[in-house]
Amino acid sequence: MAQKILIVDDDMRLRQMVMRYLDENGFKSSSAANANEMCKAIQRDTFDLYVLDINLPGEDGLRICQRIRLSGDVTPIIMVTARGEDIDRIIGLELGADDYLPKPFNPRELLARIRSILRRGSKSHHVLHDAANLTFIFGSFEFDGRARQLSQRGKNISLTTNEFALLKILIQCKGQVLSRAELTGRLHSRDYTPDQRDIDMLVSRLRKQLQEDDPSVTYIQTVLGVGYVFIEPGGQEAHFA
Repeated sequence: MAQKILIVDDDMRLRQMVMRYLDENGFKSSSAANANEMCKAIQRDTFDLYVLDINLPGEDGLRICQRIRLSGDVTPIIMVTARGEDIDRIIGLELGADDYLPKPFNPRELLARIRSILRRGSKSHHVLHDAANLTFIFGSFEFDGRARQLSQRGKNISLTTNEFALLKILIQCKGQVLSRAELTGRLHSRDYTPDQRDIDMLVSRLRKQLQEDDPSVTYIQTVLGVGYVFIEPGGQEAHFA
């Protein structure tokens, strides 16, 4: 069955061009011109990925992205904008977007990024397959790879595709310092190499999700000049249940 992509952009010609290209390459695409039309499309159907323009009339793409994530919807989001400003890209990633593409863009590049993200999402349902079991417990958290869930004291925590994939990598390599370049290589496919600063954004978001009652506890620690490492403060060993 063809995977479904929702294109949200107020430029009708761009929407039609992108939809035609994606449909020709095996996807089933739909479109919306604004937040209201997007909501109606989501109510009618389910999608595997959203391509979301930042500069929309009315509710802009950043607010839509934030609302989607706050609702618990973890559908991958690629944000696009003609503004070309780093601050838009950074804010979009902080709000939960999975990728960012500036306008004008080549439809072939968009296609490559869509395929890359959907491959990662597919693989994430089989995480920790090399471990004895798929449940990983650390502190007050439980990571369930089979169910693709992170919970704290029984309460589920919503993670984006990239957040889940990065946490999986860090857990699998517990105690091992991983550079940004290595994390980038593990997190993304060969047909797309993101800016390594994206890793910093993902780590920042994960840290906000992995907060304990004791604010001094930090599971993902920075190794200056190198990268990041997943550890349990106080020497308490995380374990597979």
